[in-house]
Amino acid sequence: MNVPLLDLKAQFAPMKNEIMTVVEEIFDTQYFILGPTVSNFEKKCAKYVGTEFALGVSSGTDALIIALMALDIKPGDEIITTPYTFFATAGSIARLGAKPVFVDIDPKTYNIDVTKIEAVITDKTKAIIPVHLYGQCVDIDPIIEIAKKNNLSVVEDAAQAIGSKNKKRNAGTFGEFGCFSFFPSKNLGGAGDGGLVTTNDEKLYDKLVKLRNHGSYPKYYHAMIGGNFRLDALQAGVLSVKLEYLNDWHEGRRRNAAFYNKTFSAVPQIITPEILPENYSIYNQYVIRVPNRDEVLTKIKEANIGCEIYYPVPLHLQKCFEYLGYKKGDFPESEKAADETLALPIYPELTDEQKQYVADTVIEAVQ
Repeated sequence: MNVPLLDLKAQFAPMKNEIMTVVEEIFDTQYFILGPTVSNFEKKCAKYVGTEFALGVSSGTDALIIALMALDIKPGDEIITTPYTFFATAGSIARLGAKPVFVDIDPKTYNIDVTKIEAVITDKTKAIIPVHLYGQCVDIDPIIEIAKKNNLSVVEDAAQAIGSKNKKRNAGTFGEFGCFSFFPSKNLGGAGDGGLVTTNDEKLYDKLVKLRNHGSYPKYYHAMIGGNFRLDALQAGVLSVKLEYLNDWHEGRRRNAAFYNKTFSAVPQIITPEILPENYSIYNQYVIRVPNRDEVLTKIKEANIGCEIYYPVPLHLQKCFEYLGYKKGDFPESEKAADETLALPIYPELTDEQKQYVADTVIEAVQ
């Protein structure tokens, strides 16, 4: 049996006609950059997430960059985040000349350890970027309290978390900005790159609108320097169709996670994801922790099952961040997670036979 890590063809097949109709309509209008398709999608996203405003941008990375630009982050500023995340989280900070300041993770949730944040705040700290990793919200309330106490901004990296909740509140509604990715492998994935920034602050939203289009408003008049961060109409059209299916997909992933959790519960070598009781996880990834991870990975791949390591090298150990002065051992929980975790297929289109095959193979591999 073959079980891919993600099967986008299975996702696409039931809605092919809907998507192709939208694509054809956009080609008929020849309105490819921004325009009504993007505006309508932004309104749908703002309603879905629960914010006043939502702005479509060119990628999840650019969502982070434009959010930091809107906060006037400058060279020498410090931004606190986690080293156990996708590169863009810290890369976006560095691209603006600011300094990523890392804090280790909670070993159970893999999200930033909120108890360690205040210890690294300095007079140069300007913001905190918590990451809602793998589709589970970070313990956000203490972070918001710390930010208010120290006059810091909060930019949520919700790239993997659209629709996830903490205390029935959606990711992307807590800080000054929520930043989302529509990379094709995400729960809400486009037909290419795309992203979104959400906010409840009208002044910040107006600034985002200008920054998205080279700082221009009105056209050809530039009060600030922005970038080309525009979302294509084709992406917005495809994503608008998929958005209607998103909650059902979340529930499918949650059912599959429940199956794995139950099946693996009798095997002590397999540590399944721990979801905080106040959280609703969308399982953008289903990540287990196992001993001799690399050996298990090899056996699973030999059985034609897709699996992935998120993330094999924490950011503080990446060569490009050597200048920050961190060394191996500085963030032991992040390093341990990098050595022991493994993501399994979790997409809603998995059949019962496929799930059972994955579970049986993993159990055999660890024993």
